Amino acid sequence: MAAANMKSVKLRIKSIQNTMQITKAMELVASSKLRRAKEKAEASAPYFSALRQTLINIAAENTDYTSVYARKNQSHRHCYVLIAGDRGMAGGYNANLFRAFETESREKEFAVLPLGRKARDYVAQKRLECLESEKMMVASIRVSDCYAVARRLCALFRTGEFGHISLFYTDFVSLMKQEPGSSSLLPLVDFKNEDCAICGKEGEEKKRAQNLILYEPSAEEVYDAIVPEYLAGLLYSAVASSLASEYAARRTAMEAATDNAGEMIDKLSLYYNRARQASITQEITEIVSGAEGSNG
Repeated sequence: MAAANMKSVKLRIKSIQNTMQITKAMELVASSKLRRAKEKAEASAPYFSALRQTLINIAAENTDYTSVYARKNQSHRHCYVLIAGDRGMAGGYNANLFRAFETESREKEFAVLPLGRKARDYVAQKRLECLESEKMMVASIRVSDCYAVARRLCALFRTGEFGHISLFYTDFVSLMKQEPGSSSLLPLVDFKNEDCAICGKEGEEKKRAQNLILYEPSAEEVYDAIVPEYLAGLLYSAVASSLASEYAARRTAMEAATDNAGEMIDKLSLYYNRARQASITQEITEIVSGAEGSNG
């Protein structure tokens, strides 16, 4: 191997080593952020679970009342809150989400409220009807932001602009599995059918405790006031799940990139060492041949 070619291989090995350091660092960062995203979602779960239980309790005690948020309106239009990532380098995370969304929304009249830079870019590229939203990074979305979005969605449903409002996001199943999916927000599910049917003494105590609760100004008004907060909880949960999915996908992608870089370095190093050994052997042979020629 020519000296220039050996130098080129050595430079390539050095370049891949530098890239490998970057992908390894990104893998570690994604792992750390994934852990924090999961903790963040778990910390808020009890509060939103309590809101859901309150809605169930009120619905169970007021069977003749049907909230405006639970009634279907005349509109056939759909509104999708599309949650995607802010950056790439996460394998097929964003592409898989958009592919599934296209299947879900096909042949429907709809508008999109995008959350995340990639979601905004996708909506603009496809020229979809877009409900303008504040350009927030998904990683920085707080519960208060979700509440503002939920109130806006409630108003759009209440005025009949949309008949169906859904979330479309990536569900975090495990570190190795993330699945695109949708979740209906409005109209609400029938909470009257979700009252916990607990039998025996525990069930009687639960019902007595519910009867002691007094809602002011009325149970119906409390119900409708809680709905935006409850929807904010669903939205925040979807954001946290999407964020965890993005970090998991990026961690997996960077881990694969690091492994591939390691394999390339091993192959190039072997190639370089063999060529170097051959070059040394050739030089020794030439020296020996020259010495023999001069002695002859």
